[in-house]
Amino acid sequence: MSVVLILGSAPNVVAARDWSRDLFDRIVTINNAWAVRPDWDILIHPEDFPTERQPVDLRPDQQIITAKDYVPLQNQLGGFVYAGGTMAFTAAYWALLALKPKVIAMMGCDMTYTSAQKTHFYGKGTADPLRKDISLRSLEAKSSRLMAIAAQRNCAMVNLSTDESRLVFPRARPESLKSVVCKKPNLTIFERAKSEEQRLGYFVPSGKYWKEENRFDPAAIDALDALWLKAFDTQ
Repeated sequence: MSVVLILGSAPNVVAARDWSRDLFDRIVTINNAWAVRPDWDILIHPEDFPTERQPVDLRPDQQIITAKDYVPLQNQLGGFVYAGGTMAFTAAYWALLALKPKVIAMMGCDMTYTSAQKTHFYGKGTADPLRKDISLRSLEAKSSRLMAIAAQRNCAMVNLSTDESRLVFPRARPESLKSVVCKKPNLTIFERAKSEEQRLGYFVPSGKYWKEENRFDPAAIDALDALWLKAFDTQ
């Protein structure tokens, strides 16, 4: 079973420093999270990630993924408006298609930002999900969509955090990942949601959806999110 660990920048991500590397086939880090542990495989960051915060002296087996890599893959799964414009969701969709794992486990991606003093493991940073953005109206719905799309590809999404979280994934422990069971979504609701995405046509090939935000109806997105929130209702 292939297991991918995705590390975000929430303060609790430092717990991942002590986890055995043997538990994961790939470690994907988002933005500054490459500094959490040195044995990461992939760093994914947007075009505006500051150069001074990027790693130097990469090992030959370490890889950096940027927009030119992840936008085409994100587009295969509906684009950014439906998926949620955060790097946590982008990293997961990229990993789902590029690495084809059986489990994607996320840590440090809770997106709650309850501490005014320390929002990230390295101190205080800019919290993407708190910005005004048409794609971030319901982080819970976006995580349910991700879990449903992953499940359709026989990949289970889990959250390794024990803290409050906006992610709706089942909780798990690192040592139990090899035995995680992939829960399937309600197929009727899944198909309805995907059909509604097609009908709305909120697709931006460049990935820069904020440049076309005036053509997106927030009420329509809220209705779509409400569908995705029901994706794992009992059939």
